[in-house]
Amino acid sequence: MKTTLICPGITGKGFDSLGQGMDSGWISHGLAILAACAKERGFAVDLLDLRALSGWDRYREELLARRPDVVGVSMMSVDYNPARQCLEIVRQILPHAVTVVGGPHPTLMLDEVKDDPIIDHIFLGEAEITFPEFLARRQRGESSQRVIPAVRPDLDALPLTDHEFFLQEWRKWGYDSNSPEAPFVPELPPPFVTIIAGRGCIYNCSYCQPAERIIFGRKVRRRSVPNVMAELQELHQRYHFNSFMFHDDCLTEDREWVIKFCQAYRAAGFTQPFFCQSRADIIVKNEDMVKMMVEAGLRGYLIGFESGSDRVLKFIRKGTKCWQNLEAARICRKHGIAIWANYMLGLPTETKEEVMETIHMLKQIDPDYYSPAFYTPHPGSDLYTYCMEHDLSLLKSHDSYRRNPDEAKIKGVDYEWLQWALAESQRRTWPNRLQRQVRYYWKRYAQPKRIARKLRQMLSMRG
Repeated sequence: MKTTLICPGITGKGFDSLGQGMDSGWISHGLAILAACAKERGFAVDLLDLRALSGWDRYREELLARRPDVVGVSMMSVDYNPARQCLEIVRQILPHAVTVVGGPHPTLMLDEVKDDPIIDHIFLGEAEITFPEFLARRQRGESSQRVIPAVRPDLDALPLTDHEFFLQEWRKWGYDSNSPEAPFVPELPPPFVTIIAGRGCIYNCSYCQPAERIIFGRKVRRRSVPNVMAELQELHQRYHFNSFMFHDDCLTEDREWVIKFCQAYRAAGFTQPFFCQSRADIIVKNEDMVKMMVEAGLRGYLIGFESGSDRVLKFIRKGTKCWQNLEAARICRKHGIAIWANYMLGLPTETKEEVMETIHMLKQIDPDYYSPAFYTPHPGSDLYTYCMEHDLSLLKSHDSYRRNPDEAKIKGVDYEWLQWALAESQRRTWPNRLQRQVRYYWKRYAQPKRIARKLRQMLSMRG
């Protein structure tokens, strides 16, 4: 029995987009670990990644060449349309194949997919246990229920993520980069990889929750430090990575785990730089932990500043204050940590004056990287429900669930003005530009080794 898993993530950059940034250059950890679990049970599993293909005709040809018995599609809300098209084509050309879907969208919006005739089975939540069991039942000729509930696994008991599951497939389509995954900032040189240490989030932001809790449970479940170190050892042996990133929603929420990781990482001889996600309030309250992470190799935080308005931060249940955003940025600067600033414009109830507060905050923070979004009501969140109840949503297609800041998302927002605000939010002040130039040249030319080398050259020339 052959199974093909499909990554349909082409809503952003489309077909033939491998290596083009985060959305087209990183593996899907969900599919990669699902494949590892199925292989551990002895099942043959391969991958079709639409990002690697030239178009739907190529997809059809591959399906006909492989003729899988089971086709599984991972479905994010933003990828709903290409995911359905994948399944429709399976129905047309391989009518006897069993089609299954899983991922966030079916879990959060079951009513939208539960009666879809092109879908045979739906997996809710985490499927590392239920999917291999489903394949085993199929192999024995036994039936399975249409909607299969989640079983939350012990993360340390799972096999390590099968990075090669993606990379082997990518190489077949001409991927010859010197990096397993696409680096996205200069601080993280290739070869670059991504890992996930845990699942879930303890915070209650209304633009995410309760979706996270529905998928992963109320508590964060994190792999043990030895388990994560085992994956890093394997990745280094295989790819000799020079940098990596933690995908976790908020790695730093567990101070004890972070401290143990930093100690183990250094003890193992690793010096490779890494990025992870954090929060302003955590950084402010744990500067000693921040310093320890820098000593271990941390080079950057992705921080959800979101807004410069305390009223808006309270409205979205962020649990932070603007002063904490500013203080967190100061601490990052003090310790040489690059700042990737996530923020939203056009939130429900937000006024133009409050948008200007966000702009003013960003000019004070002066982040290394801007990551703006026009607020997008996303299924499963309380703020999505708020938008539906108040008839605010302007989204006409699942494709619009992208967080891109170039499309009207909700009613009551002046998006023409917001485009100006978006540009202004990323315009650095002259003092900030000057400081950046000074830091750049100091870093480039004022290194002790470089100065010593120059002095030796000058002395040798005189001699």
